[in-house]
Amino acid sequence: MVRRVAVVGAGMTYFRSMSPLTSEELVFEAVSKCLDDCGMSSEDVEAVVAGSAPDAFDGYHHKGVLAVEPSAATCKPFSRVFVGGGTGVGCAVAGWWHVASGLFDRVLVVAWEKMSHPYPHAQQLFRTIFDPVLEQPLGPNLIWIFALEMRRYMEAHQLSKDLIARVAVKNKSNALDHPYAQLGAKITVDDVLNSPILVWPVNRLDISPTSDGAVALMFVSEDEARKITDTPVWVDGVGSCLDSQFWTNRDLAYPYYVYLAAQQAYRMAGITNPLKEIDVFEPYDPFTYKELHHLDALLGKPGLAPKLLAEGQLERDGDVPTSPSGGLLGVGNPIAAAGLMKVAELYWQLSGRAGRRQVPNAYVGVAQAWGDLMQVGQVVVCRS
Repeated sequence: MVRRVAVVGAGMTYFRSMSPLTSEELVFEAVSKCLDDCGMSSEDVEAVVAGSAPDAFDGYHHKGVLAVEPSAATCKPFSRVFVGGGTGVGCAVAGWWHVASGLFDRVLVVAWEKMSHPYPHAQQLFRTIFDPVLEQPLGPNLIWIFALEMRRYMEAHQLSKDLIARVAVKNKSNALDHPYAQLGAKITVDDVLNSPILVWPVNRLDISPTSDGAVALMFVSEDEARKITDTPVWVDGVGSCLDSQFWTNRDLAYPYYVYLAAQQAYRMAGITNPLKEIDVFEPYDPFTYKELHHLDALLGKPGLAPKLLAEGQLERDGDVPTSPSGGLLGVGNPIAAAGLMKVAELYWQLSGRAGRRQVPNAYVGVAQAWGDLMQVGQVVVCRS
């Protein structure tokens, strides 16, 4: 893997609940915007990497085929990445190695999710993903499992619910500046605490919304990047890690799978002190506490993220800008597309095209996604 890889274009649909668009239409719109952004046509695409999470969201057992025609992949090499919530950044990792390996010069990466009616709600589907002998008899759902993890994290670091609620306040406010966001809003800590309790300590406003949407990025070799744009964003490091699926056997206070994936990516990118060397952080935030949980691992220091939040350092104008996009809590959570949105945000930030979301002097950024049964870490480091 000796070739440099750059992102030179991005496209995104609105993230919406109950979008009127089909999966194919969502993919087509994101891909069309991406190709327009980098001045390319479908004929220029040599291969496609697509990602989407559980098949049943779209009502297809083999739903990867939905992306073939709208992504210009007909009669071209096509692969699907599927690692639950980690799919979006996992797609970016796969897009990187497709180019870095020398196999292709121009690879389109697209991720989408269609989670709304008429297909089953996500919670009904997720009941089937647990071990049928050890876990399914307990009747688990994702929210109460994450409630266990949130409670463990709070107790490990003596965190108040008031502090964690500030993540929702920050991210929904940031999302007001994102043109495709679903739930940008000005809310308060009290709004979060007074929203309905789903499973203690998880309130309704601690959770990202169910969403439909798609995101596409163009990954190219260095020679191609120089021809296409004066502002390529280089993918300098990638990392992946898969922990045990048995969440009962792990200390839920620290996501080692994210830490190990980040260390892989940092070694590739030559980063030794992420707190000082990274300008933009886009951790995966389907729950308020998860932004802090994952940021701890990206920084390699358990319990540091809540302290930075309390000091205001995670704000867009702070020393450690985190989720300047608005994250999943504000922009939305079409599962696979949400992770790739994080990488797209790095592209826009590091190329100076983030508009009102722009972090000043942003040169290095990290995006991370997480999924399956609290076990998947996917990390990408980008540099302008």
